[in-house]
Amino acid sequence: MVEGLDLKSELEKFGSEAPSKDREFQQVRAVLPNLTRDEVPAGKSDADNVVVKTHLSDAARRTWDFTPKPHWELGEALGILDLERAAKLSGARFAVYMGAGARLERALVSFMLDFHTAQHGYTEVLPPFMVNSKSLFGTGQLPKFAEDLFRCSDADAEAVARGEFNDSDHWLIPTAEVPVTNLYRDEILDDARLPIALTAYTPCFRAEAGAAGKDTRGIIRQHQFQKVELVKFTRPEDSDAEHERLTRDAEEILEALGLPYRRVLLCTGDTGFSSAKTFDLEVWLPGQQLYREISSCSNFEAFQARRANIRYRPAVEAGRSKPEFVHTINGSGLAVGRTWLAILENYQQADGSVLIPAALRPYMGDRDRIVSEPR
Repeated sequence: MVEGLDLKSELEKFGSEAPSKDREFQQVRAVLPNLTRDEVPAGKSDADNVVVKTHLSDAARRTWDFTPKPHWELGEALGILDLERAAKLSGARFAVYMGAGARLERALVSFMLDFHTAQHGYTEVLPPFMVNSKSLFGTGQLPKFAEDLFRCSDADAEAVARGEFNDSDHWLIPTAEVPVTNLYRDEILDDARLPIALTAYTPCFRAEAGAAGKDTRGIIRQHQFQKVELVKFTRPEDSDAEHERLTRDAEEILEALGLPYRRVLLCTGDTGFSSAKTFDLEVWLPGQQLYREISSCSNFEAFQARRANIRYRPAVEAGRSKPEFVHTINGSGLAVGRTWLAILENYQQADGSVLIPAALRPYMGDRDRIVSEPR
């Protein structure tokens, strides 16, 4: 009886401690990254990434009979990009597109959405541009990357640090990946629906807290930019093939626009927190004489699905009766602003004008080039 009383006392003690211990455990779990695949090369930085393929070799690239300019010089000279007035409105890392520049941005969004829905079978989604903490936790942005996000006044950063992820606060989305992936949070999907392929255009908002001093010229790294996102929900056994297919879908946009690019397999040190394997697509920018990322296509396996509790019920013939976590895959299809600047740099002419790729001309009122406009 004495031992029983002692055990009861211990149980009460452990019971009172359990909630705080569980919170500590969840806080540790929340910041542990996904495991990378065996085929992902070991490395510390982007210097250790591996080029998988190049579309259009150096010899096949355009032969220049003049020195190509970077997009910020071209945009200003044409009167279609105004960074000075954007800084007056909002500060650094913002842009104002004018005239044909604004229309080119809109044309790219429409072209990408039409291409992905008609050619690749994606379903278009227009999600909210603000999400709650639970959504950002589900895709892996919270709690580790809170400083890179813009939060609204009702979002409590201290609560996030304690591991409390609410459904009544708001943050501006860093990418459409967040709302689109969380569409099915806490749901069990029918096997027959998989794979689900969704595409969405949204503005994206990033504080870029860790990018101080990087890419300060032009529109490579902005606090606000537009993007067309591709998201897939698949069975685990299909995720490798669907990851490859999604990456090819993004590549086909670049090929349709006639832009030189390469595919890069990211090393362990450059792979994102939530990803098991990532391919970056890098577009060639002749005005800067370098490749820059224009799409990042990742297979997260069950990492996001586990955090967001997204499951599916396998078909009867699969011999597995219990619900299982789906695999999630996403990628930019493409980053619109970076596609915009890639067109300016690759299609610039000696007289300062910019040819419009044939695929975009129907979206640009059939005009074939951008010429100087008054600012």
